[in-house]
Amino acid sequence: MELKVLNAQGQEAGTTPAPAALFGRDFNEALVHQLVVAYQANARQGTRAQKDREQVKHSTKKPWRQKGTGRARAGMTSSPLWRGGGRIFPNSPDENFSHKVNKKMYRAGVCSILSKLAADNRIVVIDGLTVDTPKTKQLADKLKAMGLTNSALIITDAMDENLFLASRNLKNVLVVEPRYADPVSLIRYATVVVTKPAIAKLEEMWGQA
Repeated sequence: MELKVLNAQGQEAGTTPAPAALFGRDFNEALVHQLVVAYQANARQGTRAQKDREQVKHSTKKPWRQKGTGRARAGMTSSPLWRGGGRIFPNSPDENFSHKVNKKMYRAGVCSILSKLAADNRIVVIDGLTVDTPKTKQLADKLKAMGLTNSALIITDAMDENLFLASRNLKNVLVVEPRYADPVSLIRYATVVVTKPAIAKLEEMWGQA
């Protein structure tokens, strides 16, 4: 398989061989779905909390007498049956949302995503990406010249301070090192731009599944 290479002007400057271990696999939709769900679940902090009938602030006085009113029996307004009452099974702040995904499954899932992106022509290769000053406009102009006007995930082999500062204010652009290329970001962005040295690092990380 070959990946197209873009020059600094956004023109196609030939192709480069794509490692079969990364970009030549069959797409495993079930595995990718499990991987994405697990990644998002593991990102949850689990700090939400709800109150039971003991914790809500309500009077414990009986709203009306037990018999003779024609209404249903009621003990206190904190009952879960009442509006504003406590929850029967409240969510606790120590709830665990984590999913277990072993390393082999994770590597295979990432390679499956990369193979699908390559098959859909959503991956392009560039020689490198650097900026002289930490200015967002300079990076934005460079990406515009390369035709990357839509959302783009840029995987570079080395992230210097100028590139980090210039990229963090671009809404639809994310520049990361290979180790931070997560499954959700690979799927989310319209185009994945990879530098040539970063391909070697990706193959070293994920190509052993």
